[in-house]
Amino acid sequence: MSGSVFPFVAMIGQEQMKLALLLNVIDPQIGGVLIRGEKGTGKSTAARALASLLPPLAVHAGCAWNCDPDRREEWCAHCRTAVNKVKIERRTPFATLPLNATEEMVLGGLDFSRTVQQGKRSLQPGLLARVHRGILYIDEVNLLDDHLVDVILEAAASGANVVEREGLSYLHPCRFTLIGTMNPEEGALRPQLLDRFGLCVEVRAEPDPAVRVRLIEARESYEQHPRLFCEQFAEESAAYATRITRARRLVPSTRLPDAVRKYITDLALSQNVAGHRADLVIARAASAHAAWQGRELVKISDVVQVAEMALLHRRRDSVPPPPPPPQESEQAEKSPPPPQDRQPSPQPAQDKSNSPSSPPNPGQGEQSGPPPEADDRPFEIGEIFKVRPIAPPQDRLVRRGSGRRTRTRTSEKQGRYVRSRISDQCRDLALDATLRAAAPYQQRRRGAAGLPLVIKKQDWREKVREKRTGSLILFVVDASGSMGARGRMVASKGAVMSLLLDAYQKRDRVGMVTFRRREASVVVPLTSSIEVAGKLLRELPCGGRTPLAAGLAKAREVLLPQLHRNPNLRPLAIVVTDGKVNVPLGTGNPVDEALGLAARLARDTRIHWTVVDTEDPCGVRFELACKLARALGAEYFSIEGLRSTDLLQIVKGLKS
Repeated sequence: MSGSVFPFVAMIGQEQMKLALLLNVIDPQIGGVLIRGEKGTGKSTAARALASLLPPLAVHAGCAWNCDPDRREEWCAHCRTAVNKVKIERRTPFATLPLNATEEMVLGGLDFSRTVQQGKRSLQPGLLARVHRGILYIDEVNLLDDHLVDVILEAAASGANVVEREGLSYLHPCRFTLIGTMNPEEGALRPQLLDRFGLCVEVRAEPDPAVRVRLIEARESYEQHPRLFCEQFAEESAAYATRITRARRLVPSTRLPDAVRKYITDLALSQNVAGHRADLVIARAASAHAAWQGRELVKISDVVQVAEMALLHRRRDSVPPPPPPPQESEQAEKSPPPPQDRQPSPQPAQDKSNSPSSPPNPGQGEQSGPPPEADDRPFEIGEIFKVRPIAPPQDRLVRRGSGRRTRTRTSEKQGRYVRSRISDQCRDLALDATLRAAAPYQQRRRGAAGLPLVIKKQDWREKVREKRTGSLILFVVDASGSMGARGRMVASKGAVMSLLLDAYQKRDRVGMVTFRRREASVVVPLTSSIEVAGKLLRELPCGGRTPLAAGLAKAREVLLPQLHRNPNLRPLAIVVTDGKVNVPLGTGNPVDEALGLAARLARDTRIHWTVVDTEDPCGVRFELACKLARALGAEYFSIEGLRSTDLLQIVKGLKS
């Protein structure tokens, strides 16, 4: 074992993480492991230490694809055509995927040097070829571009990689152990990608002071004398390596009794998981665990040991109690009950606005002064109001842009270079793609021109760049004591929570500003965390007068720094109000002041404004919200008794 790697067996704590890693190297078809947790909890250390336990690989000399000499049907062209097939041993490959990796680096592509020399296209192996029969480690996998994660997970699941680039088409075996780590504080991984990882474990810092002291002592000893420290664990590490090798050989002969299969399916159903991947992963992981224990017969206890790791990232809400374990044979050991379900994550408020028992919307007019103390109390998100959507007026304002903000292609020399395209006016030359396009013709062109490299116009390739801009939605909500204030708050809170469920998948951000009495405040800073929003929105006061201008000014204050950081951002600001303003920012007329500020804000065309008018259409209408929309150049909607589904439909319509 190398003295530069902290020994796997010397790691203190994190037993579930170490077990998940061992099971995946025993049977890579489990699908890899995702390790989620705080910074500094040993995620990277464990992944790198694991590789030192694996036995060397037998390969043919000169093979770049790590072909298995015992699988002739999978040999590459070199292994098939080599006259003298000399077997050598090579260390089990361990590769770390860089965050700036491209598809060509991962999949493979044109070998420029050989193509120029030979005059015909030649394939250069990518990262997936180099880690065949080894370990691929992705640090901060949640920050990697989704299309690369898709490619890697597809290769891990299928056991093969297909290269189709630059006129090349090639398929090669690609079986590897996938290890991904991430810190949830730095962003989420899309559920579709999350499900593709076979196992998932949560790691946390050790709470026991005595264990933390042992961690410090072990790390200090390793840093002072790395080689001596590793030698102390050499015998134990060798035993682990031997045990892994035996378990790998035993896995194909493990047997899964019918009672165990039935328990696996009952367990997956009880956790309300989608699809069948959880069942298959549990079965494979349980077989690997039995092999690790030196048994061919898989028991209920094996399922219990691995089930939580397979279900942690797949279980959904409304989970009933797990099934009791069935009775095993007399030879089977007694096992503890299956893992208990965790508390569900915070969910958006359920919109009960159509309930027949809902009280009618109160019809008080605008208060000239502060409302009674009872109207100023906080309220819970579940309060209910009678609502009835009204069709928007016929003279709706013209929409100023679609509001769609995900990934944007840009002709500027900004953003990540994702691919190339043919262009006869290259403003941003893709040199690599241009050289690859010209490479097959160099023998003929050099003979005619006598130059080392000849590039023609038909070879030119231009870079296509992509910049992730994400959606940014800011609700600006009237929380004053005007008519329908509580309905606006309940609907807005429900809409924020629902949008954050979607933002969790798309890495969008949602925020909320309220204005009441004489000021505006940011109640939810721009965030993609539903947990953060759930805590901040638990109780919100409403009542008092209506400082509309303060709300608009606060919205600009929130959005302006975001626009400075990302000039390509196009935030969506949704103002929910009946327009009855009675508090100025200064000493002027509050209505004129609000409309004047709105007109100035409209000059910044980067912000897409939308006004949702909640004024009662059956009473006396002042149409101040409509005037506000005109001043902002905004999309206008008129809705009586607003509910969260109305706001969601508006946002989705603006983003479509």
